[in-house]
Amino acid sequence: MPRRPVAATAVAMLLVGLCTGDALAQQGHGPGGGPSGGAGAGPAGGPGAAGPAVPSGGSGGLAGAPLALDSTAKPAVPDAAIPYAPNPAPAAPAAPPAPIEASKPTKPLLKLTALVTEDSGPIRSGLVWRIYKDERDGDDTRLKLLATMAGGDAEIRLDPGSYLVHAAYGRAGATTRVTIDRMSRQETLILNAGGLKLTASVAGDLPVNPSRVTFDIYSKDVDARGERQALVVGAKPGKVIRLNADTYHVVSHYGDLNAVSRAEIHVNPGKLTEATMYHKAAAVTFKLVAEGGGEALANTNWLVLTPSGDQITESVGAFPTVVLAEGEYSVVAKHNNDVYTRTFTVESGVDRDIEVLADKKQ
Repeated sequence: MPRRPVAATAVAMLLVGLCTGDALAQQGHGPGGGPSGGAGAGPAGGPGAAGPAVPSGGSGGLAGAPLALDSTAKPAVPDAAIPYAPNPAPAAPAAPPAPIEASKPTKPLLKLTALVTEDSGPIRSGLVWRIYKDERDGDDTRLKLLATMAGGDAEIRLDPGSYLVHAAYGRAGATTRVTIDRMSRQETLILNAGGLKLTASVAGDLPVNPSRVTFDIYSKDVDARGERQALVVGAKPGKVIRLNADTYHVVSHYGDLNAVSRAEIHVNPGKLTEATMYHKAAAVTFKLVAEGGGEALANTNWLVLTPSGDQITESVGAFPTVVLAEGEYSVVAKHNNDVYTRTFTVESGVDRDIEVLADKKQ
């Protein structure tokens, strides 16, 4: 069979397509549309809905005409919408911003510095600051303590008003009245203080056991009852005690009985004052023995008396040791319902043993 030329086949297919398109255009797609493509009657002869208008006139009318395949138009889908899925719910309106509270006014700042003397540098440590309200509440005679600070320089914010500021440096101290207004201020306290270092010895500069020595420091003035104000009680030897520059009454105790020494000592501002207190006393150790140089008897009661019979101390044991001021004494030893006595003398700086013989002939 002879082959048909390719060009002829293509022309034939093009003609078929054009004819088919012309037929579709002539029929229309409106429901009940007539063959003329106008307001045609349906098959039953009733009025049909008008379809999209298509120009008539054969195949020549198809050039550039739109081809309407579906007369039911669908609404346009917004660009931002997601097909076949609900749009996100609208966001809730943002809550209004919280109102900004008006800032409270800042309290004035009080800066505090303390000096040992007027020409010394600031004290960097060891200070204790106390701030008191400069008025009393009701019947209370004490001032109200508002704040306490420790160290060196201090800062504190206070409401405007009047205050009492106290700086303590050991036993040295100073107090001043400060009035605070709306402005911050600097306050410097001059303590006018010095140091006191105490040691003890017996006559002849003989050292004593420091564990047996204590010092009490009193004001030099006495009150209406003739008593002095105690400033320091039980201070140990070698310790530096900070005091305001002044004269003080110092009492040294060697032991805890009658070995007492007293002195008036002046403390200079900005300087360390060293003083040695001298005692006329000695330490004695008692022993009850069956014979001289023998073993001490345990469970012995001891009583030390002055020559006038006043009791000084009482103790129990085989080797009690006491410190006594120089002088004459008597000792009474009680053992197993037996009583033994002896008189003895204490010499300053001479520590020794006192033996009492358990001899019923005494």
